[in-house]
Amino acid sequence: MEYELTLVWILALLISGFVAGFINTIAGGGSMLTLPALMMLGMPADIANATNRVGVLLQSIAGVKGFHDQDRLDKQAIGPVLVPCLAGALVGALLASYLPVSALKPILLITMVGMALVMLIKPAAVIPLPGTEPLALKANPKAAWGLFAAGLYGGFIQAGVGFILIAALAGGLRYDLVRTNALKMVCTAVLSFVALVVFVARDQVWWVPGLVLAGGMTAGAAVSVRFAISVSQTALKWILFVMVCLTCGGAFLL
Repeated sequence: MEYELTLVWILALLISGFVAGFINTIAGGGSMLTLPALMMLGMPADIANATNRVGVLLQSIAGVKGFHDQDRLDKQAIGPVLVPCLAGALVGALLASYLPVSALKPILLITMVGMALVMLIKPAAVIPLPGTEPLALKANPKAAWGLFAAGLYGGFIQAGVGFILIAALAGGLRYDLVRTNALKMVCTAVLSFVALVVFVARDQVWWVPGLVLAGGMTAGAAVSVRFAISVSQTALKWILFVMVCLTCGGAFLL
């Protein structure tokens, strides 16, 4: 399929990518902006879903580096957390290559609505109180299922996976939001890489618009890390709540 990447479209991809990279790093839902932007360029939904992973991968690498440089990344937890994520991602990416994106829309909606309600009614269940010590994965094996579900969903479609990872890492393993986001970016990078390998093998990635989008997303992630370190947990909690609600609305409209 032919497309014309004009200056206007380059700017649109860079701007949407920057905003998406910023909100993906401290909350989630940025792909609700980038997927429509790619589809407006003329991409079919499956190609947009695949091409979007280029930006998400590079954005996640930038986010991981930023959190690592600020000493907010729990490196010892990376291995245990990634095992269930990787297993789910491989299954999800294979499903995404053959099934329509809309197949997992109900899962996104149920997760988002449930998370928003819990944050209002019992916020400590999702967002740990200050001073809470994080748990090792073996101390709460149920969190592994949440990470597997996040991997499966993330391998299938990127939009909203950050919220599922936050629920597993903050809710299940009791990390504060900054460290949750640091580990979330590691998981997102790995999920995106696994999915991208599958999509590249099936020739579903449009590299030029994908790399333009990635430039904006990477810059947004770098700025977002500095923002996340400088604001309070309360501010991050409300940003997360707003993004959950907006993603719910976006999912209903898509």
